[in-house]
Amino acid sequence: MKYAGYSKQNPPIHFLEEELRNREYEIALLKEIGDAVSSELSLEKVFRLVAERARTLVQAETLLIPIINTECTHYSYRAGVGKNVDEIVGEALPLNSGICGWVWHHKRPWWRGVLAELDESEKTKWEHEAGNVIVVPLIGKRHFLGGIAGINKAGGGDFTKRDLDLLTMFASQVSVAIENATLFEESERAKLKAEQYHLELKNLNKELAEANTKLKHMALHDPLTELPNRTLVLERLQQCILATKRENKPFAILMMDLNRFKEVNDTLGHDVGDELLKCVSTRIQTVLREIDTFGRLGGDEFIFIIPDADVDGALLVSNRLMAVLKPLFEIGDYHLYVEASFGIAVCPQHGTDVSTLLKRTDVAMYIAKRAHCDYFVYDPAEDLNSPQRLTQLTELRNAVNENRLELFFQPKKYLPTGNVIGVEALSRWPYHGNYILPSEFIPAMEQTGLIRPFTEWVLDTALCQLSEWRRSGFPISMAVNLSMYNLRDPQLPKMLSELIQKWEIEKGSLILELTESAVFQDSGHMLETLTRFESMGVGLSIDDFGTGYSSLSYLKKLPIREIKIDQSFVHDMTTDKDDAIIVHSTIDLAHNLGMSVVAEGVESQEILDHLLELDCDIAQGNHISQAQPPGPCLDFIKEHIG
Repeated sequence: MKYAGYSKQNPPIHFLEEELRNREYEIALLKEIGDAVSSELSLEKVFRLVAERARTLVQAETLLIPIINTECTHYSYRAGVGKNVDEIVGEALPLNSGICGWVWHHKRPWWRGVLAELDESEKTKWEHEAGNVIVVPLIGKRHFLGGIAGINKAGGGDFTKRDLDLLTMFASQVSVAIENATLFEESERAKLKAEQYHLELKNLNKELAEANTKLKHMALHDPLTELPNRTLVLERLQQCILATKRENKPFAILMMDLNRFKEVNDTLGHDVGDELLKCVSTRIQTVLREIDTFGRLGGDEFIFIIPDADVDGALLVSNRLMAVLKPLFEIGDYHLYVEASFGIAVCPQHGTDVSTLLKRTDVAMYIAKRAHCDYFVYDPAEDLNSPQRLTQLTELRNAVNENRLELFFQPKKYLPTGNVIGVEALSRWPYHGNYILPSEFIPAMEQTGLIRPFTEWVLDTALCQLSEWRRSGFPISMAVNLSMYNLRDPQLPKMLSELIQKWEIEKGSLILELTESAVFQDSGHMLETLTRFESMGVGLSIDDFGTGYSSLSYLKKLPIREIKIDQSFVHDMTTDKDDAIIVHSTIDLAHNLGMSVVAEGVESQEILDHLLELDCDIAQGNHISQAQPPGPCLDFIKEHIG
């Protein structure tokens, strides 16, 4: 090469000086570019800066930064400066298209000098497509990133070998910066995502903890009055009995029943009755000590446990309670006068165990109510003065012995499909033209020893019906309720095994429903009993879940198949936020423990739809079907079985 008449070996001094200045400028520009790029962490800023500096370096009219996506299927123009970049930046193209595709494929730069290396057909193609373009690859330490593309030399002419060398050197310098910025951005996104997940998890744990606290509170407290419920009262009663045995100090139990409360409900409505119960409980708490227990057993029946009190102390408390009830209660537009009857028993004078004390306090309260007096202290001589109870108990015993009880069946629907998958067996006692529900006669059976023959009859009758239905082509399950007294019966497993063999019951088709209070008492014995049931192929269900005292740590150890949410929560879940939370949390809890969920007491389509949204498995209630005799129940099954 010659310079104005001089050979390359002997160029003029001024030309060498100009060449040196150009090299110094290029080195300074590269250093400035490297420092600027390395100082930026934002990926978009890095792309923009690279485009600007590269355009200056090679004097291109347009400079673009094509970047390959993570799947290596497309490349897109992430940044650009110069003419028409607004139309190009953001566009995505297949990886093998255009000059960029040629560069990815060959892993080398493109400039017009490449044309001399191509055969004629390929040269003609790329000469037409490429025009005045220069593209150098961006290659990071870990993978191929993309490239830097210059389009049209500013002022005309072609990109030179010098431009190629400068741009190649520049690309090698900025590739690491781009790769680092990419990794930093990915790291920041991952960090942000982790922080968001941590916050969501923290909030979720907080919500679950609050819901669990509410669930535990509801398990031990009456939802209407917020007073201790039967479970908590029984627990505290047992504690007082143990304290009495240790310290030899008496304590009193008072049972209170509001007189003519049924008239309030029947005449003014249950809303007024509920409000009256809340006002009564609020007023009574003002005259009790902190160590006293005041609980609601159900309906208008309340109980008091008064530590360090004998009969005289109990009478003082009852007089104080009657006095606080005397002022009128203002419930909306109504002014109501409340009277109550009190039954009183004292430990150890009238008993030293929970069952005896409750029974004798209850007897005393009914005597007071029947005699229309304010209170009555338990007297053994007066205990037999309840002919109505004795007569009814005699008739109940005869009904069991003469097989005059009946079984009804209430269908259960599997919500995802709407098909009937099982039924619950519910006993009924035909008594003087009416059907007496089991909640009214089971307690009497438990106290008199009738519970064993009754349970055997229920299981035998239910399994007979189940066997008949399954042989007829209806593969449903049968749920049967057992009480705490049944579970304590050492003969129950043997009796159940014989009945299963007698009726050839398939594994998994019989489900025993057990109350929380029954399951969580005497945990060691209960675990052994339930494990025996499971070995027989019997499914186990916790009935009325949420109304008893559940230990979650113990629950997960039991061979429980399903949890039945008590109808008291299901009934108001569409209008009561707390009930909705409890239902939702219980469903999540059961599913997390690998159990299915049955919602009982479904009384409307709205409740059914809400349960389906919450992923509840099974529903049962009068909206689906009332409990019916075998014939009508079978008709319903035929219409709603898959």
